[in-house]
Amino acid sequence: MGSATILTLRALLALSLIGSLWVQLLVLPALWGDLATVPIGLRVTVIMILALWLVCLQVVALCIWRLVSMAAADAVFSAGAFRFVDAVIGAIAVAAILTGVLATLMAPGPAAPGVVGIVYGAALATGGVALVVVVMRSLLRKAIEMRSELDEVV
Repeated sequence: MGSATILTLRALLALSLIGSLWVQLLVLPALWGDLATVPIGLRVTVIMILALWLVCLQVVALCIWRLVSMAAADAVFSAGAFRFVDAVIGAIAVAAILTGVLATLMAPGPAAPGVVGIVYGAALATGGVALVVVVMRSLLRKAIEMRSELDEVV
């Protein structure tokens, strides 16, 4: 992987982390105030879902940062990479579930059915991303096996 690619990816990851922290510190408290007329239980649940979703994003960004560092050091084809890939899969799966729960909470309320459908669609798409990463994990496993075989031959 080229140094320009690594630098660009790290910059984007840093921006996503800074942006998510900004949302956690400034936007979620403002949203809490905007939801003043919503029953307290629902209000807490919505804010917690959004905060946990942001934590999932942060976990993914940090794990990708670590995987990029491993790739830059030519160490990504090792068993140590699996813990970061597994954490990415888990965080994306949790985000998909949280998105589905949010859509379910929106369904009986004043939200337009189309908006609820879009949020359910986002939950399905997010779950699909988790499955894509599962496939990529299996490709990583195969690449590690092939590299080990090649090392034995050489």
